Amino acid sequence: MEVAGKKILVLGLARTGRECARFLAQRGVQVFLSDLRTEAELKPEMETLSGLPIQYRLGGEELAWVNGMDYVVPSPGVPMDNRLLQEAVRRRIPVLSEIELAQRFLPMPLVAITGTNGKSTTTTLIGLMLQAAGLKTFVGGNIGTALVSFAGGDWQWGVAEISSFQLEWVEEFRPRIAVLLNITEDHLDRYADFAAYCAAKERIFAAQTKDDVAVLNRDDPLVWAVRGRIAAQVVSFGFGEVSDGVFAKDGAVVWRRAGKEETFPLANAKIQGVHNVENMMAAVAAAKAAGIERSAIQQVLETFPGLEHRLEFVREKDGVRYFNDSKGTNVGAVVKSLASFNGPVVLLAGGVDKGGDYSPLNDEVKRKVRRLVLFGAAKKIIASALGSLTETVVVDDLAAALADAAAHARPGEVVLLSPACSSFDQFNNYAERGRRFKELVRAV
Repeated sequence: MEVAGKKILVLGLARTGRECARFLAQRGVQVFLSDLRTEAELKPEMETLSGLPIQYRLGGEELAWVNGMDYVVPSPGVPMDNRLLQEAVRRRIPVLSEIELAQRFLPMPLVAITGTNGKSTTTTLIGLMLQAAGLKTFVGGNIGTALVSFAGGDWQWGVAEISSFQLEWVEEFRPRIAVLLNITEDHLDRYADFAAYCAAKERIFAAQTKDDVAVLNRDDPLVWAVRGRIAAQVVSFGFGEVSDGVFAKDGAVVWRRAGKEETFPLANAKIQGVHNVENMMAAVAAAKAAGIERSAIQQVLETFPGLEHRLEFVREKDGVRYFNDSKGTNVGAVVKSLASFNGPVVLLAGGVDKGGDYSPLNDEVKRKVRRLVLFGAAKKIIASALGSLTETVVVDDLAAALADAAAHARPGEVVLLSPACSSFDQFNNYAERGRRFKELVRAV
């Protein structure tokens, strides 16, 4: 893709927008960077781009800002109904997702992972497996570093976590291996309905051909239904034994494909829980599709310690174990987190409601949650949905929630922060919320 001399409007000065602007400006593009916030509010972000020939359009949205543009590149946080994006569509100005822009400058094969839950863990596992095999591999995307940041590197493979937001505008984005882990309700505060969210996820396969691979969870009906609508070769994973695919059996993950079979024991795996077995099965499926040998895969399965903020053990105090699952920002994630414990659990939940249904938590809450401590903006919504199922208390913030939990938890119980909500009422992101929780726990 030749971009030198083009005029490109980048929407949003969050991390991805800044990286896109930097990438394009360094390649001779006339970059215009737009944000609803004012220059005073954006001073730290703008300082990171100092010295680059970038023109700013700040403090609002004027439709004239798209005049003369060759492309518009939205940050993932900018919704599709944004006025500037809709004006670009009306004028037939191409809208490029950052991942699609990036791939045009990344000639190496890409493994792309999406799904409602488990993306970061599975992405990290796959990246480590390729690296353990001696392949020069980057790991990026929604997990941390924008894909455009890796352009120009001497990479053999790329592994990218991809969100539904990043997939909204893709047309030619084509991973060699695309993984869809699961689909449960999430981000319904952004999408018109659940079907629109599902459709965004499915776009990860849109440009694949018969020469590519799609890794699908056959235990998730919404995911498994995708197999009839895509061109790629399907490799499935799930718990039941199959003649071709990946499955779990006798404490191991088994890969069986085209008459060959390899077994990966999980006895020494550091990450636990049903959801992590699913993540490991998906990672094995993708790694084998990339041609990785068994020893490299097994090494990673036995050494990967898990991710911060995802069922992260913090400490044990007076017989009570504390776990940080701040990355559990939707109901489906919390269901799987609770399934990892036998109970009883003191559950801390709350934050910003994302428009989903809390009823999938009913059974796990009734079975395992002895006390439910709710905090943040969504506390009354969650209390209305789940409060009758177990002993429930409503408090103002995370500090008060942890204080209540520490005061009422009994020896042998688990205190679990798994919010089922985004963090933006009281924190900048889930990581900040998780770090604050750990600070509070260590002070108990």
